[in-house]
Amino acid sequence: MSKKLFRRDFIGNLALTGTGIAIGVPQILKAGTTDYKPAILGGPKAHAAPFTTWPVFNATEEKGLTDVLKSRNWGRLNGNVMAAFESEYSKLTGCKHSLGVSSGTSALTTILGALEIGPGDEVIIPVYTFVATYNVVVLNYALPILVDTDIETFQMDATKVQAAITPQTKVIMPVHIGGSPVDIDVFMELGKKNNISLVEDACQAHLAEWKGKKVGNFGIAGAFSFQSSKNLNCAEGGAITTNEEAFIRTCYNFHNQGQGGRSAAYTPGVGTRGTNLRLTEFQGSLLLAQMTRLLEQSNRRWENAQYLTRLLKEIPGITPAKLYPGTTRSAYHLYMFRYDKNHFAGLSRSKFLEALSAEGVPNSVGYGQMNKDSYVTGLAKNKHYLKIYGEKTMQEWLERNQCPQNDVLTSEQSVWLFQNMLLGTKKDMEQIAEGIRKIQKYAADIAKL
Repeated sequence: MSKKLFRRDFIGNLALTGTGIAIGVPQILKAGTTDYKPAILGGPKAHAAPFTTWPVFNATEEKGLTDVLKSRNWGRLNGNVMAAFESEYSKLTGCKHSLGVSSGTSALTTILGALEIGPGDEVIIPVYTFVATYNVVVLNYALPILVDTDIETFQMDATKVQAAITPQTKVIMPVHIGGSPVDIDVFMELGKKNNISLVEDACQAHLAEWKGKKVGNFGIAGAFSFQSSKNLNCAEGGAITTNEEAFIRTCYNFHNQGQGGRSAAYTPGVGTRGTNLRLTEFQGSLLLAQMTRLLEQSNRRWENAQYLTRLLKEIPGITPAKLYPGTTRSAYHLYMFRYDKNHFAGLSRSKFLEALSAEGVPNSVGYGQMNKDSYVTGLAKNKHYLKIYGEKTMQEWLERNQCPQNDVLTSEQSVWLFQNMLLGTKKDMEQIAEGIRKIQKYAADIAKL
């Protein structure tokens, strides 16, 4: 049975449920028929073969790692691979500047550090996101203001952001959840109107486009992740993109202990704070190798996702996540849809997902109600926050973070499929849809289990 994930790393989930191999000789279900019982009731799996394994690699990655090993220049301060990666990544995204860092979280940390976010400041973030978006704010002792979800898109509801803005708001940080762009034009206007910096959390959104322009180009900066599950990965890593030369220099200094240049100095650098968030030459070599097939993989995900959407729209009670009109490309790091049990004889979502897993289709309910989790609500009792903001302000903060639409989405409807599943064939997409049709036809019987 699927469980809620509050992490961006879904590799464990994929490893557990992605094989789809039946005991003995598997029965192969012919596409386009619901004559067979669901696998959970003893029928054949809709998708009996394993989905594409992740990550994908070949001799290109091996050579890159070996070349770095033999060079003896393993760190960015004495090597050239990271600089080469940053140049190529800038070309890939269409941004003037990029900076490799040690994780997507590090990218956000560096951006907020460069913006000098600190105690007394407020940063607006979505409630429907990985906890790192929240963590980077509270690590600076700023207040994270959680905004409700647009239930049709799974994205931060841009229409509710203006009401969340106060004189203390310094940053709006929307997340391109699942690799699909937020309603960027609205966020750009909000930032301009209120003189607030816009930071794109694009950690899941490699090569996603808004009106033909890559995400990461629209705010003061964009943050990307190269963690193991991501569409571009080197196990752990991240990048910052920006079109502001002065800002990327500030980011470089911050991520390198406040120091510029290519070597460690024995005296402090510029500014008043910094840290070490550098990425290694080994990871840079992996990224350069992974980028050689990134565009082809992105195209395949996009085409398969569009096909799967057409198939799922024909099934009552299954509603694929909507893309905003300005979206010209989603990265589809996640394929998200809503499940309505009223079209499945009242079958609970948990039982539906159990049946879907039995069909050989890995899945998850995805993120939950972060605003109600003790990890977040406990901030109201944090001794440092009480010292900075006082008990009254922290209680008001809890009240501000009510997100009723997200409650509905996460408690009853949300379903995720994963990016590696979209690297297969149209037949794979047909079998996913076929598995859901079988479950729907026999929903009443499944509910009795």
